[in-house]
Parts: sequence; C-alpha cells; structure tokens
Amino acid sequence: LAFWKQLTSPTSFVMNELEKPRTSRVFVKGSFLDPGKEVQPGVPSVLHPLPESEAPPNRLTLARWLVSPENPLVGRVTMNRLWSDHFGRPLVKTPENLGTQGERPTHPELLDWLATELVEQEWSMKAMHRLMVTSATYRQDSRMGESLQEQDPSNQFYARGPRFRMDAEMIRDSALSAAGLLSLRPYGPSVFPPQPAGLWDNLYVADTWITGRGDDRYRRGLYTFLKRIRPYPFYANFDAPSRETTCVARSRSNTPLQALNLLNDGTFLEAARGLAGRMVSETGPGVADRIAHGFRLCLGRRPSQAELKELTALYRDQLENLSDSAPSAASSHSLSGVPESGGLTAWTSVAQVLLNLDETISRP
Repeated sequence: LAFWKQLTSPTSFVMNELEKPRTSRVFVKGSFLDPGKEVQPGVPSVLHPLPESEAPPNRLTLARWLVSPENPLVGRVTMNRLWSDHFGRPLVKTPENLGTQGERPTHPELLDWLATELVEQEWSMKAMHRLMVTSATYRQDSRMGESLQEQDPSNQFYARGPRFRMDAEMIRDSALSAAGLLSLRPYGPSVFPPQPAGLWDNLYVADTWITGRGDDRYRRGLYTFLKRIRPYPFYANFDAPSRETTCVARSRSNTPLQALNLLNDGTFLEAARGLAGRMVSETGPGVADRIAHGFRLCLGRRPSQAELKELTALYRDQLENLSDSAPSAASSHSLSGVPESGGLTAWTSVAQVLLNLDETISRP
C-alpha cells in the first residue's frame, strides 16, 4: 500500500482546452522532421458532418458528434460487443472491423434496433444488459435436439440458448461467490491473490508478489495486479489476454492445464473449503440436502437422481477413507493449518467436484 501511495500520476489536459490550439500539419511520409500542409479539425466526409453551430471543433464537439442519434456506428460497435459477451458470439463476426472489409451482420435489423435502443435508453449499459438477459432468446434451453442439429447446428440463428465457457475472471469470481468469500468492495489499488511461489524470481526488476490478506485475497478478478512479462497464471491458462496488444475478442481453448488449475489452484482450494462450510452450516444434516444446496450455489438448479447418487457415493467413500487413514489425512485438506474434521474434509472433496463441473464454468 505504501508503494501505491508513492506513485504520482502525470498531469494531462483532459477537461481543458488550450487557449490557442496548436498548429497541426500532415507529416510527409510520416516523418515529424518534414511537416507538410496545415490541416484543420474535422471528420471523414463519408460520415455525417459535425453539427453546424458555433461550437468550436474540439474534443467536446467530437464527443457529442460520436453519441449523436445521426451516428449509428458507436451504438452498433458497442452493442455488437455486448451481444458477444452474453451470447458467446457477436452479430458481426469481425468485432474489430464493422466496415466494408469486415463480415456482414447475421441479423442486421437486430443490430440496428439495439444501436437505436441504446440511444433511447440514454446510453445506459445497465438497461441494455437487463434487456438482453431477460429476452426470450437468452432464456432458451441450451440443450440441442436432433431437429436443431439439422436446422441450426452452429446456433447462428439462436434456435437454442447460448452455452460457452466463461472468461477467466468470471470463473474465479463465481467460485468465490459460491463459497461465500467474494469481496464486493469497489475501487482501490490492485490486489495480489494467491499464486504459485517463485514466479516472480529473476524478473530483472525489483517487484515482488506479496499475497494479499483479508478481503484483498478475495477481491473481484478485475482488481488483480497484472504484469505483462509475468501474467497471473490462472488467467493465462483460461485465455485472458496478456495486455501486450489490444484484444477485441478472446479465444476459448480447452487444455489439461485448466483442469489442473481448477483442482489445485490455491484460490479454488479455499473456495472448495468455503463451499463445503456453506453446505454443512446452511442446511440440515441430511446428505441429500447438503448436496442439493451445493448444486444450487454452483449451478443454480437441483441435482438429478443420477447426480445425487454419484455425489452421495463420493462423500461416503471419502468419509470412509478418512476414517481409516492416519489423522494427518484430514489435516492435509486444511487450508488454515488447523486440522479439520473428517466430515468437513469429505464435503470439501464433494465441493471440489462441484466447482470443477463443466456446467459450473460454462454459461448454461
């Protein structure tokens, strides 16, 4: 924290304009040593012009031009990306290029309606999020039958609900939320959640990774400190960008490292311990009730009879193995250094399975 207090931000003119704007010229062949003719502020002639008023051609006028109802481009780009976040694929397959060199939208009328609706909602992103997640298209079942396989195999026309793996930060946050550990405290400096030891050795810089304490350990993923030459391992394994270049759309891979992370990462071990505690403390003593509660916390539904049978057998096997083993077996699952009871350790194993389900880390 002392390190962050010592940092000072450079002063930059953002809210104020120069009394006398500087002269801008076209540099010949891009060389600043060879300035060409003088140019004035303006916008591309193929787009709608700046408002004809006494407003000076400055950044404020440009901002008003961008959000003008006559300019659909900003709304289209914004809604295309927001649609991709909720449905797993954008309406325009090239979100980095909505121009003539990009792909045509699969649903042009829908994209235009969303862009105009954003303006109608006074550019409220919260209102557009609510609009999408409460739509009939979003709330469809994601299961695909034979008829849908034939008619819309890639779900291009949204004949079924979207189903895709969540982003790295969402996976971590959802696990901590199910465990009752997630800190929703907003703002503040970056935090340092647990990561494997030794990763920051020999970085040719004096920086060190000091694991956070208290609720800093469980802050939302967007507050995690990131360094380009040594990215946070969990995020890297789940395809988070390195921030070396601008990333418009993330890729989604499926590798063994992801499964190993979900099983062995320190944060997920703590989440499994917290989830097990909630399964035990927030329900009655019945095994089925505790499993059902864990299912609701992780998947938002009740388990099927087959799932309930498998997890009940797992719990009883773990409990039997722990009772037959040495006392150190239970303490090996302790995350605080204090030995746990065999029952809670067995529930921790069940919680690990729930947090590692494909349905848990996917948008159903």
